[in-house]
Amino acid sequence: MKAQETKNSTSDQILNGILMALALALQRLKWMQTYYSFSFYCSTYVAKKMLATDSNSTNIDIDMDKKENTDPVEAKKLKLESPLKKRHEEYQYLEAIQNIIDHGYKKEDRTGTGTISTFGMQFRYSLRDNVFPLLTTKRVFWRGVAEELLWFIRGCTNGKELSNKNVHIWDANGSKEFLEANGLGHREEGDLGPVYGFQWRHFGAEYTNMHADYTDQGVDQLAWVIDRIKTKPDCRRIIMSAWNPPDLPKMALPPCHSFMQFYVLNGELSCQMYQRSGDMGLGVPFNIASYALLTCMIAEVTGLKPGDFVHTLGDAHVYSNHVEPLKEQLQREPRPFPTLHFKRKVENIDDFTFEDLEIRDYKPHPKISMEMAV
Repeated sequence: MKAQETKNSTSDQILNGILMALALALQRLKWMQTYYSFSFYCSTYVAKKMLATDSNSTNIDIDMDKKENTDPVEAKKLKLESPLKKRHEEYQYLEAIQNIIDHGYKKEDRTGTGTISTFGMQFRYSLRDNVFPLLTTKRVFWRGVAEELLWFIRGCTNGKELSNKNVHIWDANGSKEFLEANGLGHREEGDLGPVYGFQWRHFGAEYTNMHADYTDQGVDQLAWVIDRIKTKPDCRRIIMSAWNPPDLPKMALPPCHSFMQFYVLNGELSCQMYQRSGDMGLGVPFNIASYALLTCMIAEVTGLKPGDFVHTLGDAHVYSNHVEPLKEQLQREPRPFPTLHFKRKVENIDDFTFEDLEIRDYKPHPKISMEMAV
């Protein structure tokens, strides 16, 4: 009997201990709630006083008893009343270069120059309201961009036609020395082989030389693309390719920007271009402007408005001898993009001339020289 009483006494002590612990815990919890509630009211009171005494602040009435407005319609309305400033699209390009320099991998390359490389990048540029993505953190050779694109559109493969217009971007790859080094020494200097324009206008035709007449030979991809945009704008096959494997050995330089797809939506024409190899310092600024211009020109002859240019890169690289010039460029703030205008109504893609194209309000930072890797 005594043992039983002792056991009951011990149980009572344990139970009393648990109850006391719970009571203390509840008391502490109540104290914490009071503390935080008091702190909130104090903080709100101080904030109200500070706002009331700040002559530069907007007069805001803080009602501590008023519930927070969680209505989604009202929240959306408030957000629209205070829009964030749109970020300059050129930062895509600048940040990509910084990322390659900081995190890319050193790779050898065909030219022997050496690169810092990464794989897989994508950028989007709006072409609406005549805005044209001609980079501003350095001066881009606009006339060279336009004359080269018109040369592509003509299906021309004679580099001397550009040289005669004081556009020398293909001189090195069309030199006799370069052609001989690549097994094309039988070619006349300046004969680049079945490169971009030939594939756009005569895909599949047998290439002989830069003087031959290829009219009605091969597939005119550019004409087909324009017709399909006009007649079947929802088609998912509106594609043009410069990558033709049987012709690659005949080219002075296989196409870097090699594949494009066009997309029509709500009266706007967009283009996505895939570029297998992107020289971020010299080539890519040119390529952005070139395919943006092509998109605008095709939109013009198909009765559409320009939409987006989407630029997808495979091997995106910075040549080792471009690192320092690019670091200088990265210190510059982008300026507003210029606008593109056509001086007359053009209905046929082949009728465009350089004189039809006008760039307005292009105010870039000064030119930055970089050596081309050949």
